[in-house]
Amino acid sequence: MKSILKTAALVLTLAFTAVSCSSDNDNDNGNSGTGSRDVKYEITGNYTGKMDVTYMEKSGAPLIEDVTTLPWTKEFTADADSDGALVHTGGYGGVAGQTLTAKVYVGGKVVSELTGKADSDGIIVVHPKTYIFPR
Repeated sequence: MKSILKTAALVLTLAFTAVSCSSDNDNDNGNSGTGSRDVKYEITGNYTGKMDVTYMEKSGAPLIEDVTTLPWTKEFTADADSDGALVHTGGYGGVAGQTLTAKVYVGGKVVSELTGKADSDGIIVVHPKTYIFPR
C-alpha cells in the first residue's frame, strides 16, 4: 500500500507540474517574483496517520520522503536551471477531520499554501499551487 501511494504521489506531482508549467506563458506566471531561489517547504498539522511528502529539490528533481513527525521542513537554494518549487503531501490511517497544511516559501515569503482535511476513511492529500521561478 505504501509503495502504491508513493508511486501515485510521484505521478500526480509530475502531472501537476507539467500542467502548471505548460499553462504559465505570461511574463508574471502569477508569481510576485522576489528573484530569490531560497526555498523552504513546511508541513504542519494534527494528522496522525502514515504520511509522505513529494517535493522538487534544488536541481528540480522530485524526491519522496516519509514524514515521521510534524512539523516537517526542508530548506535549500534552488539551482539556476531549476524551474520551480513544489510540495505535495498525503497520508492514510488518520482520523476524519484531522488537517495538514503545506506551505512553500521563496525568499522568506509564503508563495503557495493549502490546508486539507482527512476524509471519513482517514485519507488526506494536500497539493498547493506550484511556484514557477521568474525568468
